[in-house]
Amino acid sequence: MVNYSLKQRLFRTRDWKKEISHWILLLVGAFFIAAGFALFTNPYKIIPGGVYGLGRIFHHLIPAIPTGTFGLMMDVPLIITAFIVFGKGFGSKTIISAVTTPLFMNMITKYIGEDPTDGVCLLSQYLNFSDNVLMAAIYGGLLIGLGIGLTLRTGATSGGTDIVSMLVVKFAHIKFSTAMIIIESTIILVGMFVLGDWKLPLYSLIAIFVSTKMIDFTLEGANSDKALFILTDKQEQLRKYILYDLDRGATIIKSMGAYTRADKEMIFVVVSRRQVTPMKEMIHKLDPHAFVVMVDASETIGDGFKTFEQY
Repeated sequence: MVNYSLKQRLFRTRDWKKEISHWILLLVGAFFIAAGFALFTNPYKIIPGGVYGLGRIFHHLIPAIPTGTFGLMMDVPLIITAFIVFGKGFGSKTIISAVTTPLFMNMITKYIGEDPTDGVCLLSQYLNFSDNVLMAAIYGGLLIGLGIGLTLRTGATSGGTDIVSMLVVKFAHIKFSTAMIIIESTIILVGMFVLGDWKLPLYSLIAIFVSTKMIDFTLEGANSDKALFILTDKQEQLRKYILYDLDRGATIIKSMGAYTRADKEMIFVVVSRRQVTPMKEMIHKLDPHAFVVMVDASETIGDGFKTFEQY
């Protein structure tokens, strides 16, 4: 009994430390996202999609309201909608990320300025990329991607167009990646017409491409998808989570223990980079003693992933 109690305390200690590390990662991720926008994309009218890209467009029309504030104004109703549609499981971390990111963005902008041509502010004196907007797009994409990747590792999302895409997927029944492309492309085109610069789409696409690759690298190195083989006593609960919460398919493989010769059922599932952390956390929550093998899926072809027509 003493040993069991000690084991329980150790588990609680590890969970507490893990939760603290997640909140730290969340705040660091929010800061990197904000820095990417405030230092490299906003000053040069690069619109890398998202609510902050849209916020930059509105800031151009109403300069008195900062970009971050516009982003927050759009995030709040989106988060409320997500809670109504997806329930409480949507996550408190996403709320914190959506609130702290614009606050960081406004703070950085206020301290360093936002006009790289005024010759006075810190941005103009030390981080002026007016003669090399391409580098600003690359650096901005790297920081934004790093921040989003760290945020996703905590099990949260960065809010904004992620939420819009989730809603579109739910009601329009299209793939998440397709929804993201449609939404981000629309924001870029709106930015091009409002800001009146035909070069902006190219720089915006470069920033989006770089940030996407950085997200992949931050989360899973060179590979995005993961294949999991899971042996657990909580198989039915995990099966329902995969099918109805992650909206993924899975395969139940009949197996047998080599030592006990007991019949078992193993779950095989492939998840995307966004679902790796939530999946691991749910397995740990349901069955801390589950046996899990996770391998890189260099290519996954089928429903929810690539199709044969893409080759």
